[in-house]
Amino acid sequence: MARYTDLTLRNQVIYQIFTRNYKGGKLKDVEQDLDRIRSLGVDIIYLLPVQPSGILHRKGSMGSPYAISDYRAVDPHIGTMQDFAELAEAAHRKGLKMMLDVVYNHTSPDSVLAKTHPEWFFHKADGSLGNRIGDWWDVVDLDYESSEALWDYQIDTLKMWAAYVDGFRCDVAPMVPLDFWKRARREVEQVRPGCIWLAEAVEQEMVIENRKAGVPTSSDSELYQAFDICYDYDTYNWQKAAQTGSMILPGDSIHVSGDRESFLKTYLLRVNLQEGIFPENYVKLRCLENHDRPRAAELLPDERALRNWTAWQYFEKGTVMIYAGQEFEVTHHPTLFDSDPVDFETGRDITPLMQKLRAIRQNVLFTDSSFQAEAVSGDVIFAVRQRRGNGAPAGAKTGSKTVGDKPAAAGNSRMAGLFSTLGRAMAMQVDLPDGTYTDLISGRRVDVFEHTVRLDGEPLIFFY
Repeated sequence: MARYTDLTLRNQVIYQIFTRNYKGGKLKDVEQDLDRIRSLGVDIIYLLPVQPSGILHRKGSMGSPYAISDYRAVDPHIGTMQDFAELAEAAHRKGLKMMLDVVYNHTSPDSVLAKTHPEWFFHKADGSLGNRIGDWWDVVDLDYESSEALWDYQIDTLKMWAAYVDGFRCDVAPMVPLDFWKRARREVEQVRPGCIWLAEAVEQEMVIENRKAGVPTSSDSELYQAFDICYDYDTYNWQKAAQTGSMILPGDSIHVSGDRESFLKTYLLRVNLQEGIFPENYVKLRCLENHDRPRAAELLPDERALRNWTAWQYFEKGTVMIYAGQEFEVTHHPTLFDSDPVDFETGRDITPLMQKLRAIRQNVLFTDSSFQAEAVSGDVIFAVRQRRGNGAPAGAKTGSKTVGDKPAAAGNSRMAGLFSTLGRAMAMQVDLPDGTYTDLISGRRVDVFEHTVRLDGEPLIFFY
């Protein structure tokens, strides 16, 4: 199915919103902020689940948005179905698409389905409803082998929401049968042609542990049969290790020793491998933070390092996702279980950088090109994008230096990025032809002489 994936998703930016903790906590608050979000350089807004949370076994005072009690309702704490419809309509008027979180692996223990169709659920040895993941004690798992009627209900629900939204982010998608997602995609396409499917893929370690425990779990390669975009959790933990200098693998609590330099090399090796182990038209979700992961500004207290990692996020191959508040360098990670509004008044703002980076991403090289990255001088990411084939269209020039102060021509076939992950100023050698180029972020000149380039601690992106 995903062989029809629209590759322009690689040019786009998703803005993730947890409505309950956004501004005043209402859908109307999101609607009133759409102009600002759009000006940030966003193409798609993605809402965490908007349905009501269950009460039984709930975590915190408000419960997890991922412990849904009714798939076909809107949480009255954030608004009404009419409010949701008006938000979608307003987003579309402003040129934005909207995605909704789909939580199909489990429900709250007191959900509508648990009460009316307990036979559709996983049962523990004692016959009670339960779940297959130990610390998810506020939910009970659905059993997709139990009845085709469950499949019908879930797909009909997707069709209902597809009347409003342009895509779905599917929670722990690997733990729901792949054949279900394939069928769902086919049927939803009749309601919402071009619907975007984003899978919350999981770490390889979780795939392995689940399979050892007898819990069927799809790998990223399998998920691409049904999904357009997969989370980058196959590389995320190594990315965080390169940022912090330490690593604990999920599931087994094993601490992996190393340093930033070695972690960075391993991280980039894994990023490069994606070019060979996934379908040619693969799209990865690139995020520095999200509702399940620490804030980027918390991991990267040095602002120059944060700007470099942000630029790297936008330069990578895939769809960018930013979590509401990331543009204001928010360090506090809001809880999912209580009222915990995001602080949009931090006094810091990297919106101008994100706007420039989004504009750069509109180049065709971000839609489709070869991609390779390596660590140089210890902590600098050197990445190259190049047009496929011979590297340039007929009649185009390579080298593509600037002429005076004019930016490189649109026909350039190669682009380089240099990102100092520690925000250091330094001179370094890179495999680039000597010449003078223009940094697409700042507009400043970039001199390369005898393969040596000087970094001032800020990220560089340029045609060459």
